[in-house]
Amino acid sequence: MANGSIPVVVALLAATFRLATPLIFAALGGVISERSGVVNIGLEGIMIVGAFFAVYGSSLTGNPWVGLLFAVVSGALVAAIHAVLSINLKADQTVSGVAINLFAGALTSFLIFKLFGRQGQTDGVAALPYPTEAMAKIPVIGPFLSELNWFVFMAIILVFVVHYVLYYTPLGLRIRAVGEHPKAADTLGINVYKIRYLCVIMSGVFAGLGGATLSIGVMNLFREGMVSGRGFIALAAMIFGNWKPFGAMGASFLFAFAQAFEILAQKFGWALPTEAYLAFPYILTMLALAGFVGKTTPPAADGVPYNKGER
Repeated sequence: MANGSIPVVVALLAATFRLATPLIFAALGGVISERSGVVNIGLEGIMIVGAFFAVYGSSLTGNPWVGLLFAVVSGALVAAIHAVLSINLKADQTVSGVAINLFAGALTSFLIFKLFGRQGQTDGVAALPYPTEAMAKIPVIGPFLSELNWFVFMAIILVFVVHYVLYYTPLGLRIRAVGEHPKAADTLGINVYKIRYLCVIMSGVFAGLGGATLSIGVMNLFREGMVSGRGFIALAAMIFGNWKPFGAMGASFLFAFAQAFEILAQKFGWALPTEAYLAFPYILTMLALAGFVGKTTPPAADGVPYNKGER
């Protein structure tokens, strides 16, 4: 009985880590952007663009590492558009993010047809290589490690990096100051616009990594709809995690566990409709937000455009 349950537990745990990874990347992007005072609803669209260009870069060069670079650059460029609209033009940040989400879906659909001559999905490409067999030989934890990919390790490392930067470096202090009280930060000589541009563009880099995780980490192609609302779940994880890197990671694991359970539970033969399993992660997301949004505290200037000339 115990031996039979071990593979299921390992599979569930490994699936949770894999499914949490794109959420962690995108949630970190949200934390960085909103800590500086800019709401980035466009994480979903940036993930879509990153997922597509990761595949396109890999297809173009035959090298998935170049595809990863394409994902990061494309994510940064899309985020830069959001930065211009939100910071310089002072557009409504929510509307700008929604527009990016709509634009990303249409753009990638068009590019699939123009660049791959197909509809709905791209050709298969080289995915990021992972030493599955070597990992499996590691004592005790080998079976678990063999089910992961490099993106999982990158995501966890970046959580520590972002936490350190935000709370233990002068740059992190400036980011938090700009997100809490931009006028006071400006008075102290901090360039509010520069900090916000940096943070929004970095949020695009992280969301692009999240998209690449799906297309060249988990799979080896891009398919329309493959991001499937993960950008919005990442935003929920960011809020649930109280705009903190470790909190966002914990919430991402919680939501990923719900999705992993949904996938594996269908194999248990329980007499529930398929739709009930599919809805489980989203129901958990809504319940978490309903129970915790009032208890979380966003940065004071989050979503508020800054006008240097105002006093």
